[in-house]
Amino acid sequence: MWLLDQCQALFNTSSLYGVLGVSKDATDAEIRHSYYKVSLRVHPDRAPEDLQATEKFQVLGKLYAVLSDKEQRAVYDEQGLVAEESDSLQQDQCWEEYWRLLFPKITLEDIQEFERKYKGTEEERQDVMQIYLQHQGNMDAIMASALCCSQEDEPRITALIQTAIQAGELTAYPAFTQESTRKKKTRKHKADEERQEAEERQREMGLNYADDSLVIMLKQKQKSREQNLNSFLSDLEAKYSKGGKAKAGGNGKK
Repeated sequence: MWLLDQCQALFNTSSLYGVLGVSKDATDAEIRHSYYKVSLRVHPDRAPEDLQATEKFQVLGKLYAVLSDKEQRAVYDEQGLVAEESDSLQQDQCWEEYWRLLFPKITLEDIQEFERKYKGTEEERQDVMQIYLQHQGNMDAIMASALCCSQEDEPRITALIQTAIQAGELTAYPAFTQESTRKKKTRKHKADEERQEAEERQREMGLNYADDSLVIMLKQKQKSREQNLNSFLSDLEAKYSKGGKAKAGGNGKK
């Protein structure tokens, strides 16, 4: 299946810009920023309920390879076509390696600094609303996909969504408005178990700092998901990366 057909089938739009939620005149920085945000939302580790997550992640890699290459982007903009035979779109491309080249390793301090600046912003509000629409109000999926969120953030995220619904910005999906108390308690219980597991790992390794427990939790998730395209830790690194360069894609061909 061709790339544009894959976009239509997986994202309900054949527009490369539409998949990323940007305009045709978006800057390279805006495209890059949107690419890693959308990638996080459909990453197999972040969207386990989505059976097509792996395929979506791969398609996003191809999409970005096209839009980040000046010649290929020019051909697409002028003719609405993608050079499927280009080196950057070959089937044997390792998109995990491509991802890591784009978003190199960063520190825990970088993550915490971004989280501090991100929470409560208009960017976060827009991101949450988009995730809400994507998952049609399913709070399990929303909390799993939302960036910089833990169980403690759920009341804040819920209030943000409710305000947007009351303002007419969002559809009132039954999955959200009619969610049962039992489901909410199950979600909280699962989050509590994950936190306790991280604390236990912390004690086992003789660590005393909260930051260390966070690192351990992320690394444990990475180890338990070795079969996936990437790890949860890599997701965070990608979102909070301050730079990094990718290999240049193949030249576009008419």
